[in-house]
Amino acid sequence: MIRKELLAAVASEVTVCTKCLLWKTRRNAVPGEGSAKSKIMLIGEAPGRSEDAQGRPFVGAASKFLDELLSEISVSREDVFITNVVKCRPPGNRAPKSLEVQTCTPYLDRQMRIIKPKIIVALGNCATSCVFSKAKLSFSSITQAHGKLQGATILGKKVTVSPMFHPATVLYNPKYKTVLRQDFQSLKDEVERTTQSKKG
Repeated sequence: MIRKELLAAVASEVTVCTKCLLWKTRRNAVPGEGSAKSKIMLIGEAPGRSEDAQGRPFVGAASKFLDELLSEISVSREDVFITNVVKCRPPGNRAPKSLEVQTCTPYLDRQMRIIKPKIIVALGNCATSCVFSKAKLSFSSITQAHGKLQGATILGKKVTVSPMFHPATVLYNPKYKTVLRQDFQSLKDEVERTTQSKKG
């Protein structure tokens, strides 16, 4: 099977998953979307209200800003694969519980193995904690980790991990717009190197 078909198989399982209690309150599971051949994978925490309604990642209030951030480093949504650690919306937009993360993570692992990203952008505390754990990197908080590129090995593959604040942060504190823009710019050279090696 080709990558696209393998990802579709994972998505079909996610949409009917009942492995944790979140299936009882979701409207739609959100497997993720984007290029199956992408070298860049963006991972958030969990779907929000808009994502739950549409079954797509990052379509809520923060999505426009994320698109701007990508555009500023000459990347479009079509160039990346976007997903979440947890594929169903926790009630009231609460943070996912550890058991929910543990139960849902195998789907993320499968997506990583299929896509084989060179760069993983971890958005927010939950996603960064999860990705750092897979990479056996120590993690204290996104405040300490953001904007610092980390070389790592995840699921047997060498990757560059780029921890960022979640774009939704700017909805509550606009000052993070500047921080996120700076952090994405710090990622730009790595993205360009990866893109060039892909073309080569």
